[in-house]
Amino acid sequence: MPERKRVLGSDLAKADAHVITKEEYDEIPELTDEWFAKATPSIGGRVVGKAEFRKAVARVIGRPRLEHPKQAINLRLDADVVAHFRGLGRGWQTRINETLRRAAHLPKQKRA
Repeated sequence: MPERKRVLGSDLAKADAHVITKEEYDEIPELTDEWFAKATPSIGGRVVGKAEFRKAVARVIGRPRLEHPKQAINLRLDADVVAHFRGLGRGWQTRINETLRRAAHLPKQKRA
């Protein structure tokens, strides 16, 4: 039997929320490729070219780029070695990397 939903005590249901009617919905313009092509990109209210806009957006989206990113490789290890590191829990690949750094007498990496 499903449990009853918990009452959060929100006053949103009491607010005079505006519901869009069918007539209002029909007045909303369709966002087509042509509509987007006519758009004027701006940053902080200042109109910019598309190249500058793309460059600015690319810097914001996603993770910051690392100066020395790790490399994805295929490495064949013995099953018991993998089982040992996986058995230690999350971060097992990082621990393998740290162990290899110590074995190669490389300095510890600084975390960002």
